Amino acid sequence: MIIAEIAQAHDGSLGTAHAYLEALANTGVDAVKFQTHIAEAESSQFEPFRIKFSKQDATRYAYWKRMEFSLDQWKELNAHAAELGIELISSPFSNLAVEWLEQVGVKRYKIGSGEVSNLLMLEKIAQTGKPIILSSGMSSWEEMDQTVSFLQSYGNPLSIMQCTTAYPTSPEQWGLNVIAELKTRYQIPVGFSDHSGDIYSCLAAATLGAELFEFHVVFDKRQFGPDTAASITIDETEKLVKGIKAIQAAMTNPVVKDNIEPYSELKQIFEKSLAVNKDLNAGHEISLSDLESKKPKGYGIPAHQFKEILGKKLNRNLNQWDFLNWKDLNE
Repeated sequence: MIIAEIAQAHDGSLGTAHAYLEALANTGVDAVKFQTHIAEAESSQFEPFRIKFSKQDATRYAYWKRMEFSLDQWKELNAHAAELGIELISSPFSNLAVEWLEQVGVKRYKIGSGEVSNLLMLEKIAQTGKPIILSSGMSSWEEMDQTVSFLQSYGNPLSIMQCTTAYPTSPEQWGLNVIAELKTRYQIPVGFSDHSGDIYSCLAAATLGAELFEFHVVFDKRQFGPDTAASITIDETEKLVKGIKAIQAAMTNPVVKDNIEPYSELKQIFEKSLAVNKDLNAGHEISLSDLESKKPKGYGIPAHQFKEILGKKLNRNLNQWDFLNWKDLNE
């Protein structure tokens, strides 16, 4: 599953949110993910800014308030996504947001890194019976073990994503090694949630067997917002999706190196036969300096057998660039 995350890139504009759906529908992504923020339910005046990016929001609470959509607006977004043939996912940040998303009719839940220990909300989500994608960004193994065990006790289909909570992440922070560790530790589908601002980390994760991918998307890297530096553009999204699918096709179709039958015609064309590089008379003893290899295969002694004819004598005259065959040599 390939998920393009809008998060707050819509900057509180419902029209922009719909525009993202339209733009991403043709990139090949499976789903577009938002975040459902209800300021009164999830935040307070005491919440600090992660980064102070906004000149119009005095507090983090005010920012979440401005990012809100109504329940009916979420339903409209979901309907629009369905019309476009993509799935709408939204990460909740409060129990009330879960209740709203249930009314919206989402098919699954993505849990943000900061909510992994919020067992109160996770229980409400687990009670829906729907699939859960869990992000591991800010959690230790002990914390992840606790939450995975908690969720698995409900029986929901569960997958987990390697994620580094930094915006943007440098290559040293990608944590690609954790993909295999998660697979081994939990024996469930494992994905990669990216904040690098480029396409390379997801492509690398695909080669390491990641099965789900999530990355932030913006219309333009110069636009306003807290996640812009950690996002890729619509055009880059299309390129990334093609790359992921190509890598997955390669990973699921291993090449059998000894099976060379498909190359039989090409081998005939590209492999070479022995020839002489100068005019030679009958009785001449063949040395390495007399030989050349020429295409195609089958018109002379195979080039790889050159050592077998060194020191043998010609039984007839050959012109420069003539192919050399066994019948031209004395026994």
